[in-house]
Amino acid sequence: MAELQDDLHPTTEVADLDGLPLDDPLPTGTTGTAAPATDPDTGLLQRAHALLAEHPVADGYSGLPWALRHLPWYDLELGESAVDTDVPRLREGHVGALFCSLHLPEGLAADRAVATTLEQLDLVRTIIAGHPEGLRPARTAGEVLDARACGRTAVLLGPAAGAALDDSLGILRLLHDLGLRVITLTGTSWASEAGLTRFGEEVVREMNRLGVLIDLSGASDQTGARVLAVSKAPVLCTRSAARALRPHPANLPDDLLAELGAAQGLVMVPLTAAQTGSTVRDVADHLDHVRAVAGPECVGLSGTYDTGSAHPQELGDASCYPYLVAELLRRGWTDTDLALLTWGNLQRVLRTADFTARAAQTRREPSTAQIADLDG
Repeated sequence: MAELQDDLHPTTEVADLDGLPLDDPLPTGTTGTAAPATDPDTGLLQRAHALLAEHPVADGYSGLPWALRHLPWYDLELGESAVDTDVPRLREGHVGALFCSLHLPEGLAADRAVATTLEQLDLVRTIIAGHPEGLRPARTAGEVLDARACGRTAVLLGPAAGAALDDSLGILRLLHDLGLRVITLTGTSWASEAGLTRFGEEVVREMNRLGVLIDLSGASDQTGARVLAVSKAPVLCTRSAARALRPHPANLPDDLLAELGAAQGLVMVPLTAAQTGSTVRDVADHLDHVRAVAGPECVGLSGTYDTGSAHPQELGDASCYPYLVAELLRRGWTDTDLALLTWGNLQRVLRTADFTARAAQTRREPSTAQIADLDG
C-alpha cells in the first residue's frame, strides 16, 4: 500500500506549476531542503515551532471531506499522499483545530443541496470516528481546548453553503443539531449582490440565537455591510485576503476590513496563490495589511488545503505553517500577535458566539418565519 501511495502525486506548489524561482535558494553546497545550521533562518524556524507548540493553528477552511469522498481507500493516521492533509502533517504543522468545509461543487443541482450537505456532514463524522488517535469532534471553544489537551486536532463542521438551508429556518436548526458551526451567506436569493432581504436578516438573527457562525467570504459588499449591522455575534470571513494587494473577488476592500475590525469579526487569510500570491512573503504581506487595517485581534489563517487550489511556495500542505510563522517573526510580529493570529482570535469568536446565543435564547423563541411571508 505504501508503494501505491508513493505513486500518487503530491499537491503541486506554485513553483512546480509555473517554474517560478524560489525566493530563498539553497546556499552553495547544500542539496537537501533543510537549512544548514549556520543559516540565521534556522533560529526563526525553531522559534516558530516553539510558539506553535504553545499556540497551535486554528485552520479556518479545509476541503478534505470532498477530496476523500473520491478515494477508494485512505488512512490519515498513517499518512495519505493523495491529499494535502493527514494526521502526521497536522502534527508537524501544529494544527490544533480544523474547520472542514461542507461546501458543494459548482453546478450541483439546487434540489441536491440539502442531501449532499448531509452526506458531507456524515462523511466528516465517519472520518473522525475512523481516526480517533489524531482527530476529535468539537463544537465549542471548550471542546476545542479539550481536544488539544488530549493531543488531537479538533475538527469543526463547516462552513456549509447557504443553499443547504433550502430557505428554511427549520433546516438551519436541524443542521445545527447535527453539529454544523458555520454557514456561508452566498448563492441564495436572500443574500445576494443587492444585500440581505428581510428573510436574510431573519436568518442572521436565528444563526445568532443558535450560535452558528456567519461566513462572509464570497458575499457581496452590500451583504457584508448589512450582516455587520444586523448580527449581534462576531462574523467570519473564512477565505478572504486584502483586495488592496490583490484584486480577487473574494478578497475584501479596506473599508469592509475596517468595519469587520470594529465589529470584532475575524478575517482568515487563505494560503492560495490566486488570492494571496505565489510566495510565503506574499501571504505575509496580506497578513500585515489585514492586521494594520482590521487590527491584530481580527486576523486568522485559512489553509484552504485540499480544495484544488495552487498554494504558495513553502506552503504546499498542512505541515508548512511554521515557515509562515518564521516569516512573520522575521518581520517583527510579536509573540502576542502571533498567538492571536494562530489560535486566540478564533477562540474568542467561538466563545463570544456561544455567549451571544445563550443570551438570545432567553429572549427569543425559535423563528418560524417563512421566506414567502417576508420576501413575497
